[in-house]
Amino acid sequence: MFLKTLRGKIIISASLLVIGSGISIALLITQRYAKSLKQAMSAQAENVAHAVALEAVEKVLINDRVALQKMLDYQIRSHPSISYAFVTRDGDILAHTFEKGVPAALLTVNDPQEREEFAIKRIASTTGQTYLDIAWPIFEGRAGVLRMGFSEKPYHKQITSLWVQIGLVTLTIVAIAVISAFFFIRRIINPLSELTTAIKRVDMGEKGVRIGEPRTIELSTLSRSFNHMMGRIENYTAKLEEKTGELERTHSQARIFCSIVREIGSLKDLDDLGLHLVRRLGAVLKCARVGLLLTDRNSSQFFLDIRGQSKVLEGPPSQICYEVLGDGNEPRKIETASLPEAFLPKELADGSKVNVIPVPNEGKPIGALISSCTRKCRCTDQDIRMGSMILKEASSVLGRALAHHKEMLEFRKKLEEKREFSGIIGKDPKMQVIYKLIEDVAPTDATVLIQGESGTGKELVAQAIHERSSRRGKPFIVINCSAYPETLIESELFGHEKGAFTGAVKRKIGRFEQANGGTVFLDEVAEMPPSAQIKLLRVLQTHKFERVGGERTLKVDVRVISATNKDLLEKVKEGAFREDLYYRLNVIPIHMPPLRERRNDIPLLVKHFIRASLSSQSHKKVMEVDPEAMRLLMNYDWPGNVRELENTIEHAVLLAKDEIIHPADLPRFLFEQVSVHERDSVDHVTLEEHEKIFLGQVLEECGWNKKKAAERLGISRNTLYAKLKRYGISRPTTH
Repeated sequence: MFLKTLRGKIIISASLLVIGSGISIALLITQRYAKSLKQAMSAQAENVAHAVALEAVEKVLINDRVALQKMLDYQIRSHPSISYAFVTRDGDILAHTFEKGVPAALLTVNDPQEREEFAIKRIASTTGQTYLDIAWPIFEGRAGVLRMGFSEKPYHKQITSLWVQIGLVTLTIVAIAVISAFFFIRRIINPLSELTTAIKRVDMGEKGVRIGEPRTIELSTLSRSFNHMMGRIENYTAKLEEKTGELERTHSQARIFCSIVREIGSLKDLDDLGLHLVRRLGAVLKCARVGLLLTDRNSSQFFLDIRGQSKVLEGPPSQICYEVLGDGNEPRKIETASLPEAFLPKELADGSKVNVIPVPNEGKPIGALISSCTRKCRCTDQDIRMGSMILKEASSVLGRALAHHKEMLEFRKKLEEKREFSGIIGKDPKMQVIYKLIEDVAPTDATVLIQGESGTGKELVAQAIHERSSRRGKPFIVINCSAYPETLIESELFGHEKGAFTGAVKRKIGRFEQANGGTVFLDEVAEMPPSAQIKLLRVLQTHKFERVGGERTLKVDVRVISATNKDLLEKVKEGAFREDLYYRLNVIPIHMPPLRERRNDIPLLVKHFIRASLSSQSHKKVMEVDPEAMRLLMNYDWPGNVRELENTIEHAVLLAKDEIIHPADLPRFLFEQVSVHERDSVDHVTLEEHEKIFLGQVLEECGWNKKKAAERLGISRNTLYAKLKRYGISRPTTH
């Protein structure tokens, strides 16, 4: 790219010119120097050879070879340029300086043609070195010939040194020339380069392009003409763009306005509406941080869109919103520091100011669009006016959505309240009827008879009635009538005096006397023996009784709530229960539906029991139930009702290996259940027969440990023993 520029071409041309000139001069100088150096070397070699030849005449003539050899060795040591020397006479070598003898090829390589003339010849060795070989006749050839070889290596070194010196001088001259040329050319070429760059910027659509005024007259005129031309073009383009921009902006805003109004008309949910508006208005305002605040007199909500991440937050208190928004319906800028800390989420509080565009509804704001103004904020007054128009058009839709959202929240709140009533879990209509009946009955002192299968929550209903009555601060005494033998139940209910019977070593206060002012809950009242039924009837009628073995009549103020899992009217018909007592107890009847008749409550109960189990097992993190496991729970008939479900969930939580309850974590009997229709059509199993089968399964799973079985079933051991006796259940013997 550099070679294609004018500056590059000039610099390269100047460099080549200087380098070419330097090389030419170097070649000329080197050639002449080498020639003169060679002549000097030859002359020196002749002088040395002549001197050595004169000195060798006498030694050769007297045949003193030792002296001749010493002389040659001395010459070699004295003149570093002499590489070898030897003397021959009539083909005989008289002395030489070679360590391994004179090479045969060297003897004939140089031989003087005439006996009185010397011969000089350039020769090369097998190693590549060159020598100046001189053959000098001694005593006109009569005393032999002196051969001496002068190495040209010093000669070549001098030539090389000369080349290096010339090269360095040339490079220095080139560097100086290039630097000088660079600054000189830069001074000349820069205005042209600046003009070229400016034209490229204009071609790419850049505005406001100008070039400086150079010092040369020609380029200065060119620069002024270019700047003047660009000014005229920009003025014309600005006017054209302004008109085009206004038309496009108006058309775009109208299109966006219609699009947003049409879109929000199809949205009913407040969350969908709020997030959609905040995303679209964020694009209109060109802000990275936008939030929509909607509020009424009771609650507030914030919809945020921060760099494409939309979310819903709980808004600031409504009173703060109304204080900030006031009664104004026009957009305004507010200093962030002047706003209460609770008003803005932290995502919108990092700018110095915020744009607040109210959402008017019937003359008063029901919220506002808030955008954070930072250094990169690009929103204009026109964009804010556009946002205000959209919000005014959407205010009626937002108002209706806000009102609907409020109604839904209240409905959900009421629905959640109806799912849990004084510790009783259930949303089934049958349970809702019971909740209403409890609310109506609780303020009175009427006796209540709660009927239903075991495990349906009869005791919870009794507690709810007590807690919602005027007796809630007084004792709530639970008496399980099936837990006491017939001989002791009267003593348990009404107390006894000292010595009333064998083992009565002191006076005992009965349960009715303990519950004075409160409520007595008679569980399994159908199991009460006839003698106790008579005394209970008297207490219900007169609120009076005597302790067993006592003569003093005691008066108590108690409310009686009874419960049974039997058909009490059938017991009356069988003569096993007093009819008059039945009617005294059955003033307000409440029938607890079995769990199989309200299967929709099973998921609620499962969640409740999971939370209850996790509270006592902090190392567990079970959060949900696998759909297949929930299907098994929903399809099971639950003969043990809610109590059986509670034990099953506790069992599953204990066995769960991860945060999900899988079918493998559930008890085995859930997989072995036969559907209700199959049982009815095949063997017509009765409820009692089913209870018998269920008791056998539970005992088998508990290893016939009656204490564990009673705990799992949620009944006392006395009740379990009574049921085992009634159904004739015993542990099978092994052989």
